[in-house]
Amino acid sequence: MRPAAGPLPDIPDSFRPLSLAGGIRSAMQRAPDKIALRDRFATRTYAQLVERIDRVSHATLGDLGLGPGDHCAILSLNRIEYVELVAGLSQVGVAAATVNPRLSDAEITAICDDAGARVLFVDPDNAERARACRFASVERIVVLGEAFEAWLAAAHPGHTLPSVPEWLPFTIPYTSGTTGRPKGVLVSSRSRVLTLFGMGVEYACYAPEDRFLALAPMCHGAGMVFPLASVFFGGYAQLMDAFEPEAVLKTLNSEHISGVFMVPTHFHALFGLEPGTLAAHREHALRTIISNAAPLPQATKERIVEYFGAGLLHETYGSTEGGIVTNLRPPDQLRKQQCVGLPFPATELSVRDPRGGECATGEVGELFSRSPYLFNGYWQRPEETAEALHDGWCTVGDLARRDEEGYLYIVDRKKDMIITGGFNVYPREIEETLVRHPDILEAAVIGVPDERWGERLKAYVVTASGRSPGVEEMLEFCADTLARFKIPREFERLDALPRNASGKILKTELRTRAG
Repeated sequence: MRPAAGPLPDIPDSFRPLSLAGGIRSAMQRAPDKIALRDRFATRTYAQLVERIDRVSHATLGDLGLGPGDHCAILSLNRIEYVELVAGLSQVGVAAATVNPRLSDAEITAICDDAGARVLFVDPDNAERARACRFASVERIVVLGEAFEAWLAAAHPGHTLPSVPEWLPFTIPYTSGTTGRPKGVLVSSRSRVLTLFGMGVEYACYAPEDRFLALAPMCHGAGMVFPLASVFFGGYAQLMDAFEPEAVLKTLNSEHISGVFMVPTHFHALFGLEPGTLAAHREHALRTIISNAAPLPQATKERIVEYFGAGLLHETYGSTEGGIVTNLRPPDQLRKQQCVGLPFPATELSVRDPRGGECATGEVGELFSRSPYLFNGYWQRPEETAEALHDGWCTVGDLARRDEEGYLYIVDRKKDMIITGGFNVYPREIEETLVRHPDILEAAVIGVPDERWGERLKAYVVTASGRSPGVEEMLEFCADTLARFKIPREFERLDALPRNASGKILKTELRTRAG
């Protein structure tokens, strides 16, 4: 935390801290009886949503005895109560660690204990697992459903809600752990609310008349923020707790959805459907498709534009720590190959060489960003925080370059770069080429130790035919695109690449497998 430059001025009477609950309350005044949220269990009007958010706040203060600075945790698939909890808890200064249900019991326990979560809210599907965990910090488990409804009904509305500074943590999502032990990311209410305003400017799907389909897990930052923007601005969001490709296409049509967020694996699954199924569900009312969380191969972008139409697709680049950093808007999707666009509103970018100097156009360097969306730091990890934050600039170790128009290209993760025979090789460039092969659906390239070359390239692939491609076949296929030293000499077929909840490929698992 940087010290203030001098004495702070008095806070004016007109000041109101930014909050998710405050935005939803304002939207409610426009149309109290309008449906705000729907999942497979229930619907909520705006009036119902605000009333329940306030009950969460009062029950947290009264029954749980929690207040500003305390932490709890949420272990749940997507459902309406998720929104009620994060809004109601943050309204009284309690930050929620958002835990991925796909984690093992040991990982869930470790995250809750690391966050110091005193209360765990869990959906019925995961309640038995949660009760079996041996937590050091969790004092109480509240199961969503009947127990949660009884907890809300008993809430006493007489508590005075505290004034919560907007820079206090709103949620504590945990990093995906692609390169090591997950870390708690302290995301403030200010960061999240200003992100919503940026999204309202950048994407064409957050007006009150818009209808958003939320597919990605809300335990992940992007999976949460996209549906939250809908209710913050008075729109409608439909939550799905499982991804079924044909059901998604049907819902886009039947519910007149105007906006959707999907990660690359969602698109791969959609386009894996039979041609007849894809043709039958081609009609839609979409105005915006947003992709984020993992690199979207150029070949997949082209397929999205061909199937859904031009003028819809945004590819957004960001991180849990840095928030949304850039966006490639629809007109540039085919014009700017393998590009992630221009800075998000109120965002500055810097591409730096190893000495900290600014890189020239086209030169690869480490990407830093500065914006109102940055995280506060890692929970109880001062050394890691110091590595990520430099004089107000944030880095997560991604390597990038900019072209002559200022557009940004993510070259690769700094930790994923491979040095073979003295040459720097960026796996993403190779993966982009491999997935253009007609039989390869997905690809991930890693370096494995080699006595002669230092590291040699190995590719893990998911194929349509179920066979592993031959080396000679791939040498011929890649010859016009890649230098020979960049072409893997080893291919291994997998049924699926290991991924985290946000869709990022877990190359640490692939390295362990190769080792």
